Amino acid sequence: MGLTAYRERVQAGIWDIAAGYLPADYVEGVVEAGGAAVLLPPQPAGPDTTASLLDGLDALVITGGYDLDPASYGQQPHPATDRPRADRDALEFALLRGALDRGLPVLGICRGAQVLNVARGGTLHQHLPDVVGHGGHRAGNGVFTRLPVRTVAGTRLAALLGESVDAPCYHHQAIDQVGDGLVVSALDADGVVEALELPGAAFALAVQWHPEQSLDDLRLFEAVVRAARSYARR
Repeated sequence: MGLTAYRERVQAGIWDIAAGYLPADYVEGVVEAGGAAVLLPPQPAGPDTTASLLDGLDALVITGGYDLDPASYGQQPHPATDRPRADRDALEFALLRGALDRGLPVLGICRGAQVLNVARGGTLHQHLPDVVGHGGHRAGNGVFTRLPVRTVAGTRLAALLGESVDAPCYHHQAIDQVGDGLVVSALDADGVVEALELPGAAFALAVQWHPEQSLDDLRLFEAVVRAARSYARR
């Protein structure tokens, strides 16, 4: 399955270069769940390229990363919003739309949930502390905050995870207006949307938290791997 990735400056030994990369936890989650991972770094997202990439996949995982360009949902940037990564935004929107058209299974993680929402016409809170009055969703310095999240009864997510989950979070943005056709499938104690899904799709689910930071619980990765196998058989 394909995992979207970063394209940033990376230092390694004597090298200081632009590189495509992804934290290994994402790959480990897929592999430990029985899948195989292919990285999809930002690149030109023309129709032929997008189709060629999707032709080789049985599922798509849109991973965490920097903030989406607020212009994609009709807003000016907040001072706390990251500078845009237009190449990554364009590729992920193109891959997502192509995947949904094909019925290719999709799992969104953190930024991936926001990509799904914006692609369906939704909007984001650009700086969550302005909304909830605290910074508890992102402690900073790479420290993930554990927050109790309750799933919504009757959703695919609830069937996978039960009534609640202890979610590793690291986000300062979140879903505001929910995109067309999407269903909220989890909320935290502040009422922040922590998961979305697209009913009727073969598998289209996105969580605002980071399941790759909790690999003792592989249920989300196992679910997308099962969906990928089913897609491959079809």
